[in-house]
Amino acid sequence: PHRVAPVLDSIEEATPGARVLFLADPGDRAELAAIEAERRRSRVTVEMDAGGGNYAAKINRGVRLTDELLIFTGADDLHFHPGWLKAALAALVEGIGVVGTNDLCNPRVMAGEHATHFLVTRGYAEMPCIDGSPGPMFEGYPHEWVDNELIETARHRGAYAHAGEAVVEHLHPMNGKAPVDELYAGSSKRMRVGQRIYNRRRHLWA
Repeated sequence: PHRVAPVLDSIEEATPGARVLFLADPGDRAELAAIEAERRRSRVTVEMDAGGGNYAAKINRGVRLTDELLIFTGADDLHFHPGWLKAALAALVEGIGVVGTNDLCNPRVMAGEHATHFLVTRGYAEMPCIDGSPGPMFEGYPHEWVDNELIETARHRGAYAHAGEAVVEHLHPMNGKAPVDELYAGSSKRMRVGQRIYNRRRHLWA
């Protein structure tokens, strides 16, 4: 809940005119209250859906609940740097549907090899996953590794580009920019489960 106001401030400064859709859990009263409070004062359009589900399921539902031609997938532990959108759009040439941004956190991301947050075109977001299930993200991962499949599937389709100058900073404990809470603490276990799922599915695009 304490991240709702800061992420909206960041979006207002770096991406004026954005529409922000929070996809929350129905029983998370503190988060829902924080979102509701910010909806009344924010200079960007703030909407909310409390259907729950894991990260991928929320992103996929968010695609279905919106109609914008460009969608940014992320969570509330982000800080959008000025100019990020212009840099991401520069990478969105013909044929590209997924642009990875620079999170200033993960070494592979900063090297341009990977990404954790994405600008996605409506056309790509409405495509199915590589196994035909609803996209753009495969909902079988607990959380981690879903970005690996998204990127590698997009690369397989010739539809991925990385924009190193598009800085959307990830305020994560791994780089000392956030305290460890219950959700972050569970990442090691989720990583192991997610990697097994990824390894079973990798033959679909590799």
